[in-house]
Amino acid sequence: MTAQEIRQKYLDFCKQNGHAIIARAPLVPKDDPTTLFTGSGMQALMPYLLGQEHPNGKRLADSQTCLRAQDIEEIGDNRHTTFFEMLGNWSLGDYFKADQLPWFFDFLTEVVGLDPNRLYVTCFMGDEANGIPRDEESAKIWKDLFAAKGIIAETQDIGSEADGAKKGMEPHARIFYYDASKNWWWRGDKINDMPEGEPGGPDSEVFYEFDYIVHDPKYGEKCHPNCDCGRYMEIGNSVFMEYVKTAQGFAKLPKQNVDFGGGLERIAAAAIDDPDVFKISVMKPIVTKLEEISGKNYESHTESMRVIADHLRAATFLAVDGVVPSNKEQGYVMRRLLRRAIRFAFELGVEQNFLEQIVPVIADLYHADFPEVAEHREEVIAVLVKEEKVFRQTLRKGIRELEKLKENGLTGSDLFKLYDTYGFPVELSVEEAFKQEITVPDNWREEFDAHMAEQRQRSQTAAKGVFKGGLGGKTDQHKKYHTATHLMYQSLRTVLGDHVIQHGSNITEERLRFDFSHTDKMTPEQIKQVEDMVNEQIDKDLVVTWEEHPTKEAIEGLHVLGAFGDRYGDVVKCYRMQAKDSDTPFSFEICGGPHVDHTAQLAEGGKRFKILKEESSSAGIRRIKAVLQ
Repeated sequence: MTAQEIRQKYLDFCKQNGHAIIARAPLVPKDDPTTLFTGSGMQALMPYLLGQEHPNGKRLADSQTCLRAQDIEEIGDNRHTTFFEMLGNWSLGDYFKADQLPWFFDFLTEVVGLDPNRLYVTCFMGDEANGIPRDEESAKIWKDLFAAKGIIAETQDIGSEADGAKKGMEPHARIFYYDASKNWWWRGDKINDMPEGEPGGPDSEVFYEFDYIVHDPKYGEKCHPNCDCGRYMEIGNSVFMEYVKTAQGFAKLPKQNVDFGGGLERIAAAAIDDPDVFKISVMKPIVTKLEEISGKNYESHTESMRVIADHLRAATFLAVDGVVPSNKEQGYVMRRLLRRAIRFAFELGVEQNFLEQIVPVIADLYHADFPEVAEHREEVIAVLVKEEKVFRQTLRKGIRELEKLKENGLTGSDLFKLYDTYGFPVELSVEEAFKQEITVPDNWREEFDAHMAEQRQRSQTAAKGVFKGGLGGKTDQHKKYHTATHLMYQSLRTVLGDHVIQHGSNITEERLRFDFSHTDKMTPEQIKQVEDMVNEQIDKDLVVTWEEHPTKEAIEGLHVLGAFGDRYGDVVKCYRMQAKDSDTPFSFEICGGPHVDHTAQLAEGGKRFKILKEESSSAGIRRIKAVLQ
C-alpha cells in the first residue's frame, strides 16, 4: 500500500467512525510568535484539547504536515526527516481508550495489512511519587487485541530507556511498561516540572519490528522497543489526556481527551517492510529523479540523496504556505534547507537546473491530496529556482575560499566573512569544514556572534535619525503616509490572508511604498477592497495612540503585529488605531512612530487613499505604491 493510499484509507476509516475530516494547518502557525513551525499534529488543536469547543464537533481527524528544523543535522539516516506527515485523530471529551486502541490496531492490521506478530506496544508504568497509577486499562485492551489474533502478549516492566538496555525483552513480552520519561505526555519535558493547570496523561505507543535487523550493541547491551538500533520503529502514539496538575498534585480532568498521532512515512515504511523511509512512495520518485539527472545511484550516494529529498519536500511545502527565502526566522530555515540541498546536489555533479527538475516531481506527489500544492505550483517553482540561481553564483566561490583556509583552520572571523561576503549560512560552512577536515575551534560561535553584533551596531548607527518602518522625515505628510501604511498593512492581511508579512517600506512626502509576502498578483477586485477598507477606517476617524510594553509581552501576550526581532530593544512602542465606540483596534502594531493623532487627518482637503501600482518586487514578494490624493 502506498503512502498516498494509507493517508486516504486512514481518513476514510476515521470518517466511518464518526470523525469530521479537517484541513491541515499551515506549516507557519498563525498568531503564534512563540514557535516558527507547526511541529506536531496536535499543535494547531491545543486550544480545543484545553477545553475550547471545535466548530466541527468532538471527533476530528486529519493528516497534518509538520516541520522540525532542529532535526536538520540528523538527516541522512533511514528514518529522520525534517518534514513529515502526522495522521491524527482526536476525541474532545468523547471516546477514550476502549475505542481508540482497537481502532488503531484494526487500521494497522486490517486496513494497512501489517502482520500483528511484528507489532509491540508500550504503556505508562505509573508514578508512585505523584499518585498516578500504571495504565493497566490500556495494557488489558492490548492483551485482548493480540489474543484475538492468536498472539501471546505478556507484560514487562522496563522503566527508563537506559533500564531497557540492561533488561532487554523477556520471552513472550509484547506490552512494555515505561516510566514518565517515555510514556507520559504534556507540553513540556519532565513530569515534575508541570505547572499548575497544565493537562497531561499517559500515552501508549506502537512499534513495528523489522525482525531481520540484528541489534547493534553500540546502542545498548540489549534491545527493547525504544532502542535506537533500528530493529523497532515507533509508528503511532495515543495520548490519553486525563489529568491536570493542581496545587495538591494530580487530579482527573472533567473531560478526557484522546490525541493520536501516527507517522505516515513510518507506517508506509512498515507496509513495505523496509526501515528506509526514503523508499516509500512519497520519497522514492524524488530519489529516482536524482539518480536520473546525476547518473549516480542511491546505494553509492545514499546520504546526499536523502538530504536532498527531505530538504526539498520541506522547502516546497514552506513555499506553498507563503514562506520565501530570507535571512530571518522561517525564511532563514527555508534558505538553509535549500542551500544544503543545492550543496549536496553539487556533490552529485548536478550543477544547473536542479530545482527546476526536482520540485515538479515533489508537486506531483502531493497535488491530488493537497489542492493548495496544485494551486501554487508555478509560484513555488519560481521562488525555489530563483534561490538556486542566486546561491549557485556564490557556491563555487565559497568552496574555493574554504579550501584556501584548509591549512590554517577556520576561525569565527572566517565564518563571518563567508556569511557576510558569500551568503553562506554559518551552519553550512561548519558542516563543509567538517567534510573537508578543516579545523574549527570550539569557541567559533562566540567570535562569529561578536562580529554579528558589530555589524548590527553599524547598521543601527547608519540608521540614526531615520524612523523604524522606513520613515525618512517628520513632516505632517510623512506622518499621514506612515499612518496610512499601518491601515493598508492590516487591510492587506484581512483581504489576502495572515500570510501577508511586511518586508520593507519607504515613505516620502509624495507617496508610500510597501513590500509584503504574497505570491500572486493582486486582482483589481482585491486592490479595490483594500482601498475601500483603508478609506473606511479614515472616515471612522480612528484614534491613534501608543503605549510601551516589554517586547516579549507585546509579542506573546498582546499579539501585537510587527517585524519582530533583535532590531527592537527590550521595550517597544505599540501603536493602536481604534474607533472610539469599539473594544478592539483595527490596527495594533509595533512601530517607532510618529503618526497623526486621528485618521480623519488623512482625508484633509478631500483626499482619498489610492493604490497606484501593485507589482512584483522579488520572488514571493509584492510591492505597492500608494498615495493620498
